[in-house]
Amino acid sequence: MPKPVKSQWDFGELFPPEQIRKVLSVSELTWQIKRLLEQQVGEVWVTGEVTNLRLQSSGHIYFTLKDAGAQLTCVLFRGETQADRALLQDGRKVNLRGEVTVYEPRGQYQLRVTKVELQGIGALQAAFEKLKQRLKAEGLFAPERKRPLPRYPQRIGLVTSPTGAAIRDVLHVIERRNPALEIVLAPCRVQGEGAAVEIAAAVRLLNEFNAAQLAFGDRGLAIDLILVTRGGGSLEDLWAFNEEVVARAIFESALPVVSAIGHEIDFTISDFVADVRAATPSAAAEIITEGVFASGQFLSEAPGRLRQSALQQMEDKRYVLTEITERLARVHPRRRLNDWGQRLDEAQTSLLRCVRQGARQQRQTWHNLAERLVRVRPAALLKQKREVLQQAEQRLRERARQRLEDRRGQLDTLEVRLRLLGPEQVLARGYSITTDAASGQVLRAAAEVKAGQRLKTRLKTGEVFSKVEK
Repeated sequence: MPKPVKSQWDFGELFPPEQIRKVLSVSELTWQIKRLLEQQVGEVWVTGEVTNLRLQSSGHIYFTLKDAGAQLTCVLFRGETQADRALLQDGRKVNLRGEVTVYEPRGQYQLRVTKVELQGIGALQAAFEKLKQRLKAEGLFAPERKRPLPRYPQRIGLVTSPTGAAIRDVLHVIERRNPALEIVLAPCRVQGEGAAVEIAAAVRLLNEFNAAQLAFGDRGLAIDLILVTRGGGSLEDLWAFNEEVVARAIFESALPVVSAIGHEIDFTISDFVADVRAATPSAAAEIITEGVFASGQFLSEAPGRLRQSALQQMEDKRYVLTEITERLARVHPRRRLNDWGQRLDEAQTSLLRCVRQGARQQRQTWHNLAERLVRVRPAALLKQKREVLQQAEQRLRERARQRLEDRRGQLDTLEVRLRLLGPEQVLARGYSITTDAASGQVLRAAAEVKAGQRLKTRLKTGEVFSKVEK
């Protein structure tokens, strides 16, 4: 049977059937990305500046961590009790520990925060590591220079604060384990500015005291070792023991030095330079008195070692348990509850935004209606008519005043004309008026006078009396 001829329009090889390729939904792809991020990246430390901080009524905190080149969405759920929520503030630089994951509804990767630290602590830690590496390169930490402690010390030098908890712990342990041990105290500050210089000076002072005793041949007052100690505290509190001046003083000490700074988890530069590092002040006192105490308590050492072994086993098992707990936390139903809680917070935010927008629209509608009402209210019309009336009244008053001014001008003109026609003006031109002196009658003709009649002639200025002689 001949093989069928393939059509030129057959694109089956270029476009395979649907069942050959796998098409993922958005949810499936997002879920795979989330699983890869959690498995491949998992828990990390990240540093940056906090911005857009929002505290929801649910107790969850949402914010953005940014630097000069990028930003990262972060969420701190209410159930994370190990994180110091008070350290989160807008504009503050922090170090965050958390798990990188994906918020599926938006397909956005984010950091689930489990611990918060101020960035300054990280800066101190960096300075600590830099000095540590430099001193290590100079050989200050070299194991071969470490000196063993005397097994049965009779007198020790103690460098610490006379008022701190460390000296009480040391004295309590020494009193219990070796009451005969003598202590030469070199008091100093163990915290704050200038404390490092005082600590170094105290170490050198004890060495000078010991050298002076040996120079005089008095072994009875010689010091066997020096204990430098203080109680626990933050990295800033312990920083005096991370200063180079203290490390140099311990390195140059002719006497063996035991360093017991802070708690078991605290490490300082002094611990690395010292001949022996103790976890706590009490542990340092136990190490110093171990020889005498062991001699008197030989039989009780076995239970102590057994107890220590059990504690170590418990610590190992606790570590395993912690690992299992963390693995369980990643698949715990609370994770799903937290996701729904985040969705609820977003829905609540959206609802509040809609309510505010609706309120703004209603407020604008009310404002428009109020303006329309103002335009048609009788009071407004009355005010407008009153203004028109006042303007008309003002114009009427102005026209009356102008008319009065015109009439006053006409009156002045007539007054001038009348004055020109008055007798005073005639007299002023050189004429005179003659009247009968007795009756005051004006004489207009010579026939009206009689001989002997007295006359009065009025001139421009003054009067003249005369008598007719005809």
